[in-house]
Amino acid sequence: MQSKPVQMTTNVAKTDTATFGTGCFWCTEAIFQQVDGVLSVASGYSGGQVENPTYKQVCTGSTGHAEVIQVTYDPAKVSYPELLEVFWSTHDPTTLNRQGADVGTQYRSAIFYHNAEQKQLAEKYKKELDASKAFDDPIVTEITPFSKFYKAEDYHQNYYNQNGEQPYCRMVIRPKIEKFKKVFSQKLKHS
Repeated sequence: MQSKPVQMTTNVAKTDTATFGTGCFWCTEAIFQQVDGVLSVASGYSGGQVENPTYKQVCTGSTGHAEVIQVTYDPAKVSYPELLEVFWSTHDPTTLNRQGADVGTQYRSAIFYHNAEQKQLAEKYKKELDASKAFDDPIVTEITPFSKFYKAEDYHQNYYNQNGEQPYCRMVIRPKIEKFKKVFSQKLKHS
């Protein structure tokens, strides 16, 4: 008696990755965690020349790294253009090496694309925003190929959710999240 091969099917969702720098990664992480279809967000460093940098090293501005988030998402639920919409809308892409009180190359506005499609979409969106004069000043966001992501120290991960009552979280991050929730209510995860 011959046994028939058993076909096993797995229901594994296809995921994709996006890497964005919008200044302080605590704020950006907290915002992207709210987006339906985002499976995980990790704070870290990208775009520099130092292997395995520490937060202290990155803060000097000498490593070349930007504070970034790496987003793992389900493209069946949220598209890369939708993530770009959140990216462009939740920071000031016209200030070079600065976001609010944070100053230095580590706080630059950056998109680190993972493939040719991400590059094309990011460049197209940037060009359209500049042409439409969506911002008073030209966009300075760098759009560069992704090379490596170094996850930040554990205390930086899930920062807002673990430290929401600290003054910085209450005065800087919470207002950004509340504004985001109003503007992007249709894109929020459902509790």
